[in-house]
This record gives sequence, C-alpha cells and structure tokens, in this order.
Amino acid sequence: MTTAPKRILMAKTGLDGHWRGPTIVARALRDAGFEVIMVGMVTADEVVRAAIDEDVDLVGLNIGGHVDVAERAIAAIREARPELPIFCGGVVPPWAKKRLEEKGVEVYPPGSQLPEIVDAARRLTRWQAD
Repeated sequence: MTTAPKRILMAKTGLDGHWRGPTIVARALRDAGFEVIMVGMVTADEVVRAAIDEDVDLVGLNIGGHVDVAERAIAAIREARPELPIFCGGVVPPWAKKRLEEKGVEVYPPGSQLPEIVDAARRLTRWQAD
C-alpha cells in the first residue's frame, strides 16, 4: 500500500534575493519523495494561511538573518497549528540558533548537509517514502 507523500511548506522570512539554499533544499526534499510547496517571501500571516490552506505536515523557514520575522512566523504557526513541526535554515547566528531550538524549532545553518535535512523532514513528519 502506497501512502501519499508528506507535504512541506517552504517559505522565506527575509525579503532578499538569496534563493539558492531554499531551492536546493526543496529539490532534495522532492527527490526524497516529499511534496514541497514553495511560497517564497511571505509575512508571518501568509505562512500561517498557506500552512492551513495547503494542509502541510511540516513548515521549513529560510531565515536569511531575519530572526525576528522568523520568530513572529513561528509564534503565529504555533497559535494556529500547535502540533505542526517547524524547521529552519539559512543565516542563523549562534545566539538565534539556541533561541529557536529552545522554542522547539530545528535549525540547519549554512554547512548543514542535505541528507541531514531530509532525515529531519522524515523524522518530523514520521514518514518514509516507498
């Protein structure tokens, strides 16, 4: 019996043009069998709306150094869907990594390996592709 792929929402919290990281991560997740919904640069409210509308199993945030915006998005997601796991990556200073991890968010800063991120997505969504 084949199960439907888990759905991951990928969003950028910073209004910058740095797309390489999120695009590479999205491709690795798709190659691993996940369905990835890229919403691009959005506000916290737009992340929540997309997470609800798309009925996703995991949210991935590209922080791009905008920790305060990411924290607002995380708080909004937790308010609307407290059970929804969140992971993030991008430029994350060590102090911010610690703070985000204390909020239960997994953090993958530059240098993180794609297999590690894919494994985290599998663990967080409790899913293995066929």
